[in-house]
Amino acid sequence: MATDEEASKTYPEMIMEAIEALNEKNGSNKSAISKYIETKYGELPPSHSSLLTAHLARMRESGELLFIKNNYFRPGADVPPKRGRGRPPKPKPELPTGAVLPQHRPRGRPPKPKDPLAAAVAKATAGLPRRRGRPPKAARSAASGTAAPAAAAAGSGVKRGRGRPPKVKPALVTDVV
Repeated sequence: MATDEEASKTYPEMIMEAIEALNEKNGSNKSAISKYIETKYGELPPSHSSLLTAHLARMRESGELLFIKNNYFRPGADVPPKRGRGRPPKPKPELPTGAVLPQHRPRGRPPKPKDPLAAAVAKATAGLPRRRGRPPKAARSAASGTAAPAAAAAGSGVKRGRGRPPKVKPALVTDVV
């Protein structure tokens, strides 16, 4: 029933052909377009109705078809092209020939310039007097020699738990006389 050329047509081509062939004054509705395509092209996929609906919606959104009172029309030559959603882009200024486009700036705050003098000063003062504030815990236990022996004697290598330690109970001594 359908030739190879007709079978290879896409849905938008078949829809446009159906609207032209039906040539109704008030436009063609979806069911009339569907019936025309079914009679002309015969074997269609089982999802024909959903494919037709999706393509009609896409063509309506792109401006290829007008949709008025549940009927589809081909837009005339006097109809302006359909705009997309959102704000239209700003017109780009005309650049003279030979002009170079400015570099695109990356998003976010620009990084601070690296000062080679500050890096040299930090390296030179690394072994000088200690910094302000409390030193890190690991450095404190190694640096202070007076508090470490008492703590080391109490629990050599045993890690203390959180909170207050339990009260030490004295050993019961029984005196036999």
